[in-house]
Amino acid sequence: MQAKRLKLLCLPCAGASATMYLRWKRQLPAWIEVCPVELPGRGERLGEPLVDNFETQIVKLCEEQATRMRGDFALFGHSMGALLAYGIAARLRDVGRPQPRMLFASGSAAPSMRDSERLAGLDNDKALIADLRQQGGTPEEVFESPELMRLTLDVLAADYRLCRSFRYRSSAPFDYPVKVLAGLADDIEKVRLEAWQRVAGEAFSLNWFEGGHFFIRQQEGQVVAAIEQALTLRLEEVLYAAPAVS
Repeated sequence: MQAKRLKLLCLPCAGASATMYLRWKRQLPAWIEVCPVELPGRGERLGEPLVDNFETQIVKLCEEQATRMRGDFALFGHSMGALLAYGIAARLRDVGRPQPRMLFASGSAAPSMRDSERLAGLDNDKALIADLRQQGGTPEEVFESPELMRLTLDVLAADYRLCRSFRYRSSAPFDYPVKVLAGLADDIEKVRLEAWQRVAGEAFSLNWFEGGHFFIRQQEGQVVAAIEQALTLRLEEVLYAAPAVS
């Protein structure tokens, strides 16, 4: 039987960079290759212009990540990253490209149930700073550094414009599992999380974790373990379903 091997593409939340997933490389087994996806205008791509349109970003990501999205791969995204992961998955299907083995949506309402009022008014520094404080997850040193704060606010504002530009279009469910991860103290209503099932058909699961919107940091060990377990079961299903090669 073929050995397990899978690439896990990880999309960041609004205002963040790919570094939020670097620790996962040490925590997940070697057969899961963690691939943090860096977006323009941050981290290693700091000199590139920010992209604030959803469709433009999706097309760009599908082109840039084409090599990684060969063979067995899965998509993971937290908050805005979950929306981007969904957008990538939908585009891959629509253009006839290879499909992921699994989609993980963390800390995000389903595409069909996004709250259009959630980001209303978040278009100035004062409102963005208040939102950062409310959501948690931003190190205090960022607030204390004018340079880091300016960079964070510029990225966050562009990311929120990107999220506001998203338009949901109803389509058939994906032909693979969708696993949703959520924080018990997050303010996303349960019904908005359960609506991801429309995307997944029957292959759907919802896992709850202690913590708020950034439960993936507060409960990182449990989150990583849940991802590993899900991918292990999924790859076993795929490998056992594949025809034997003599």
